[in-house]
Amino acid sequence: MPELSLVIPVRNEAGNIAPLIAEIRAALDGKLDYEVIYVDDGSEDATPQRLRDAQRDFTRLRMIRHRESCGQSTSILTGVRAARSGWIATLDGDGQNDPADILKLHAVLRETTQPANLQLIAGYRRKRRDTRLKRLSSRIANAVRGHLLRDYTPDTGCGLKLFARDTFLALPYFDHMHRFLPALFLRHGGRVVSVEVNHRPRTRGVSNYGLFDRLWVGIVDLLGVMWLQRRAKRPVIVEDEN
Repeated sequence: MPELSLVIPVRNEAGNIAPLIAEIRAALDGKLDYEVIYVDDGSEDATPQRLRDAQRDFTRLRMIRHRESCGQSTSILTGVRAARSGWIATLDGDGQNDPADILKLHAVLRETTQPANLQLIAGYRRKRRDTRLKRLSSRIANAVRGHLLRDYTPDTGCGLKLFARDTFLALPYFDHMHRFLPALFLRHGGRVVSVEVNHRPRTRGVSNYGLFDRLWVGIVDLLGVMWLQRRAKRPVIVEDEN
């Protein structure tokens, strides 16, 4: 079994496939035993063909396809279910996350100072390479979410995360859940740590998400996560001494 399963959801990212895979291999080959699972979420461009081309000389690469687009959270769930490792790293397929940071997150697992129940390591894009409007909207959203959910995470929108597979699969699933993973892992009793990571401007393709789509859906989902938090029960099991 690999030490790490890298799950990458993509939709219409044909131009980013080959460059990102080359970066992943340069960063991880010889350092980790890993697999890469691309989940193509109903792409309408050459993304599936680019992935087939890459598979010819990259045996670690697996591809799963959705017939129709189901969204990023469902794509991540599909990849995690198919993963063979107990630890999952997620990475955006647009090239803005730096694959070299995967090793930085993975190294946190081996630190003896970390809590025993560490379940999620979240990337923190302190220096975002996005438009001013996107940076402002993200800052406001993180502030509101952090105040209401108390997830103590400065950047839940970062696609670069490392988490325990079994815990993720035990979480309540809903569309857009990937934006609330720190709060959901905390609700489950796990510990969450944020690590500063690199962020790069998008050089190919276009974003699949609009600002107002995220805003309105985010408000509804935020209320739903608050409801889940208030109804969480974590029993303490006491063994019968008899």
